[in-house]
Amino acid sequence: MPRVLVGKRSDIQEGGFTSVTVGGRQILVAKIQGSYFATDNICTHEGAELHQGELHNKELTCPWHGAIWDLTTGRLIWFREFLEPIQSYTVVIEDDTLFVEI
Repeated sequence: MPRVLVGKRSDIQEGGFTSVTVGGRQILVAKIQGSYFATDNICTHEGAELHQGELHNKELTCPWHGAIWDLTTGRLIWFREFLEPIQSYTVVIEDDTLFVEI
């Protein structure tokens, strides 16, 4: 699987996240309870950029309509209707560098 460079581990603080664009795909990388998780950065409801939302523990709230996503799995926690999960990706750490497997 190809790896995409995200940046330095130290660039993402606990409870924080960043986004990167690779080949037209937007990916969000978050640090939650000392571990790193990566998902698509686009809400499957109407296409909001999730990095503009609010992260509380592992739950990210979409900035447009309030869908709540579990960033550790990409699954929907709450919304008024069914939404497809957001794609999740494997994060690889080498020294202080983060990569996402696409």
